Amino acid sequence: MSAMRTIIAAAMIGALVAAGAAGAGCTSTHTQESTGEYVDSSVITAKVKAALVEEPTLSVFEIGVETYKNTVQLSGFVDSEAQKERAAVVAYNVEGVRKVENNLVVK
Repeated sequence: MSAMRTIIAAAMIGALVAAGAAGAGCTSTHTQESTGEYVDSSVITAKVKAALVEEPTLSVFEIGVETYKNTVQLSGFVDSEAQKERAAVVAYNVEGVRKVENNLVVK
């Protein structure tokens, strides 16, 4: 049993080293996020979507959210200019958001 634990531990260490080496090569550029930035963007996107769901005046099923380097892009359709502005405010108030590009269309 001890030999099996040693093999498993060695395999886990090897996997961590390989992941670290792969991650070290994934640096951010102007057109591409690093692995860490990608994860951060995913978290911000989820938080913005959750905040929009909690906002009773918005139809979240028609609002798309994408995040790239702390900039949130809203897309889709809303019923009024007030909803468009409210969606931008809700998104901007989420922790980690630095900028909101509001591409919502009033239908």
